[in-house]
Amino acid sequence: MPRQKLTTEQKQFMLFASLQAIPPGKVMTYGKLAQLAGLGRAARWVGTTLSQLPSDSSLPWHRVVAAGGKLSLSSATEPGRMQRQRLQQEGVVITQDRVCLAHVEWGAGRLE
Repeated sequence: MPRQKLTTEQKQFMLFASLQAIPPGKVMTYGKLAQLAGLGRAARWVGTTLSQLPSDSSLPWHRVVAAGGKLSLSSATEPGRMQRQRLQQEGVVITQDRVCLAHVEWGAGRLE
């Protein structure tokens, strides 16, 4: 029996629930967040969806980074500055627009 295709609302619910699980001071890549949410290889969809959140969203979108720990938002933009400020307030060290995943990446399925 073929699996039913998820609606956009269902995918967003799964994404946002997984996003809220990332603890302060930790980050996750777009791809790993997609996997954790059960969305397979939907890293670009995750990025697009997070970019459409309202500016006053309480979701911890700032804890999501690109592969290799790169901050994908430019520091010349307000969202980029906000991401850096929030991560630094949580104790995340940023060097040349990257975070060290070995130190701050939160692994899927790990409880901390």
